[in-house]
Amino acid sequence: MDQELRELYQQVILDHNKSPRNFRLIDHPTNHAEGYNPLCGDNINVFLSLNDEGIIEDISFQGSGCAISKASASLMTSMLKGKSVEEAERIFNKFHELVTDKLGDNPDIDELGKLAVFGGVREFPARVKCASLAWHTMINALHNKNEKVVTE
Repeated sequence: MDQELRELYQQVILDHNKSPRNFRLIDHPTNHAEGYNPLCGDNINVFLSLNDEGIIEDISFQGSGCAISKASASLMTSMLKGKSVEEAERIFNKFHELVTDKLGDNPDIDELGKLAVFGGVREFPARVKCASLAWHTMINALHNKNEKVVTE
């Protein structure tokens, strides 16, 4: 990862950890899922309000975790609000490819937006689970799966 992207990574992580977006409980969520990363102790709940057309009208999270986990959840909720279930799944797949190094050294920053900064976690395999916990939990919430997401 080049120096400019590394600095942006640090800025984005710190900003979203300090002031997480959508860190709250939705009044009447239609969907919910819980996730846990025993390696780091991250615990997250993702709440969704889906309308009849399958659009995410609102999305939020609560829980505790490391800076990477919280920042990832914050960016995820900001990015997915207003998206369809299909769009959310497509963005999840791109994010997962990014953090698991399936996109290589030159991810499409225009397509990924601020999520591209998470490409740096692939250098630290234990942190991939921190960055992806909220995303896997969101997928379970999208499909109303009741089992807890566990990263181990």
